[in-house]
Amino acid sequence: MKKVLRFTASWCGPCKMLAKNLEIAGLNLPIEVVDIDVHNEIAQEYGIRGVPTLVMLDENIEVKRIVGVKTVNELQEWAND
Repeated sequence: MKKVLRFTASWCGPCKMLAKNLEIAGLNLPIEVVDIDVHNEIAQEYGIRGVPTLVMLDENIEVKRIVGVKTVNELQEWAND
């Protein structure tokens, strides 16, 4: 089963913009929010160097990722690619 990890931080303005675009995009995938300040070990495990970052997992194996704020269309294309 596919899911998305959304790496974010409370102080990150672009993360808030991405969250809004994700709501609008309606990806039909479960999205787990990972605050890098709270769950630093998970961020390190995935090699997160900047936020926002989205990591798509399929059966808990990373299949793709994107970094930075993306438009609704970019998010939909990324999820359905």
